[in-house]
Amino acid sequence: MKKKLPFRAWYYFRVGYTQYFAFILALANMLTVTYYFVVTSEPSLKLVFPNFSIYVIISTMIGIPLLSVVGFVHLRRSHAFISEMDVSVESNPYTYKLAPGILKECLAPLYLELLVLGRKSIAGETLTIDESKKLEELQRKLDFIIKGGSLLSYDAKNDLP
Repeated sequence: MKKKLPFRAWYYFRVGYTQYFAFILALANMLTVTYYFVVTSEPSLKLVFPNFSIYVIISTMIGIPLLSVVGFVHLRRSHAFISEMDVSVESNPYTYKLAPGILKECLAPLYLELLVLGRKSIAGETLTIDESKKLEELQRKLDFIIKGGSLLSYDAKNDLP
């Protein structure tokens, strides 16, 4: 975990900077620059937007719905988002590996045990004591998760979430 901490911190920094700080700064910059360079230099626009506050209010009333539609089109109707997701899936290490957590510790072992049990059932074999214990442990883990617990806090001796 200590090896990953600088990379996690870098990721959190980038998300915080781009999603919040840079976004707010860019919005304030765009409104300020467009008003003071475009609106104040054009007399007809100065009649529509007599001061900066009115400009911000009208721009917000028009901009939020307009940009929401643009975002919707980007996500639902454009090939750009599909391409972004293709690249994301290709670069995700868990696309072809089991993700840690429930998939790796509960569901994959459960599927494997079901396969083994199915083969034994077809062959007419019975369960061994070890196989029975594995199934009981998987059952406890799944029950713990269903009750709202986290595998990070799971203790085989204490089944409470």
